[in-house]
Amino acid sequence: MITAVHTLIYSDDAPATRAFLRDVLQWPYVSDEVPEGDPEWLIFRTGPSEVGVHPTRGKDAASRAERHHSISLMCDDLESTMAELASRGAEFATEPVDESFGRIVFMRVPGADDILLYEPQHAVAYSLEG
Repeated sequence: MITAVHTLIYSDDAPATRAFLRDVLQWPYVSDEVPEGDPEWLIFRTGPSEVGVHPTRGKDAASRAERHHSISLMCDDLESTMAELASRGAEFATEPVDESFGRIVFMRVPGADDILLYEPQHAVAYSLEG
């Protein structure tokens, strides 16, 4: 049976990306077996998760995209989360914006693509039991 979702971030600077997840987001982690030449191979606990499926063809701009995967981080209060993360060194690539699904901002991740951070305005699945 499936027990979890394992998400991957491909980074041009894996140590910097891992340091961001460890120090700025403060995610707990385990150290996996160290591949040769990589001094710190960490796997992070990300907390509750959910998966959504968006169409690649649709009426709005968000639905007109090539097939791809995307990582989004959810929070209860966008402004206070941004302030806390900024106090730990996070930088934001955009200003907060209201979208139909929630209030959003893009956060810079060293060595990797930006990650969407948002306060959802929709029903969430991560709190379902089962």
